[in-house]
Amino acid sequence: MKMADAQKKAKSIGIKPLKMRKAELVRTIQETEGNYPCYQTPGAENCDQPECCWRDDCF
Repeated sequence: MKMADAQKKAKSIGIKPLKMRKAELVRTIQETEGNYPCYQTPGAENCDQPECCWRDDCF
């Protein structure tokens, strides 16, 4: 997913992306949606969320 798409998604759920980097923004979105903020973290390779919309981009 491109940064512009992440920013659009963030805005749609009330997050102001401002000067966040993509990884920080995605983790903020994950947290806001009630999910574990694991995007591009060391434990991401053990992901058990096959339906995550960030999955392809994460690895």
